[in-house]
Amino acid sequence: MYQSPFLPVADWQAQPLESLHESLPADLLPWLLHPGSLTAALKQLSGGDFAVQVLDQSWRQPSLEERRALGLRDRQRALVREVLLLGRGQPWVYARSVLPIRSLQGKSRYLRSLDSRPLGELLFSEAGIRRGPITLNRLERNPRSTVDAIGDEQGNAWGRRSIFWLRDKPLLVAETFLAAFTAQFESLPRPLEPTTGDTKP
Repeated sequence: MYQSPFLPVADWQAQPLESLHESLPADLLPWLLHPGSLTAALKQLSGGDFAVQVLDQSWRQPSLEERRALGLRDRQRALVREVLLLGRGQPWVYARSVLPIRSLQGKSRYLRSLDSRPLGELLFSEAGIRRGPITLNRLERNPRSTVDAIGDEQGNAWGRRSIFWLRDKPLLVAETFLAAFTAQFESLPRPLEPTTGDTKP
């Protein structure tokens, strides 16, 4: 049975993060707070050597905390999609998205079959997309996960998460920066601004 490679250590927190600043690498903070499309920024950083590797995409029950963030009932299922964003052949980011069934109807139905297309890039191409506040957290390696692509990943990693509102329906997107990315800490490309504001209605 598939197991997610990373699990949140504590609650997701918005800025300011006084209690977490000691362990959060300063060079990573601009990436964690990047307001535009992370996919577009990673493509630019990789010089176009970018790919998406799907780890799992299935209908299952999100975590309790995720259900509360999305306003889902306790036993309600959603489409949970987990991928690796690869830059220059290395796993740079682990991304987990939770898409409630009510958010995948009508014009948004195409999100059910993304295959290797990056969700973030598609969201930022949508007119009227809105994004809630970015929250941060540390995530720890799940010892029960057998994802080979990040088998050498050890310890904790930093991640960010936010709710996107597409046609007034919520989608939860979390992105965790992996060791192959944080080892290099290159400058953040010029941010690509979201289509609309950064706060949810």
